[in-house]
Amino acid sequence: MEYCVIKPEVAGGWGEHTVVSDRSAHPPVLSKLHYEFDGWLGDVLLTSFPVFIVTESAKKKLEAMGATGVKFDEVEVSTSEQFRDIYPERKVPKFVWLKADGKAGRDDFGIAPICRLVVSKRALDVLRSLGISHARVEEFIDT
Repeated sequence: MEYCVIKPEVAGGWGEHTVVSDRSAHPPVLSKLHYEFDGWLGDVLLTSFPVFIVTESAKKKLEAMGATGVKFDEVEVSTSEQFRDIYPERKVPKFVWLKADGKAGRDDFGIAPICRLVVSKRALDVLRSLGISHARVEEFIDT
């Protein structure tokens, strides 16, 4: 498998400080992301349609490998009351917004139709080494 579609863990959703700059587009365009955790199984890559976030440590590993087709931006992170009830002692590490802007099936990161995240085997290997055991991974077939 040279490229795969990865469906990351959904640990929360858009927080109240998320700014949607274009709701008429599909997927909607966000200019500011606030990710609010409701739960978290510990994966380093998470999603809430149509965005992806990764831990700061995953960002550093991806940059060190020279990953193509990806940029990173700031994300505001918070935890919901539900999260604090379930995990009263758990601290959430620093996350960043992962913006895949490469060509799916060519770059290390790309977006295929219906907002599917496509990653190369080498990027997948890095993510797996850091922990994405709750993500679903499928072969990418370019159509």
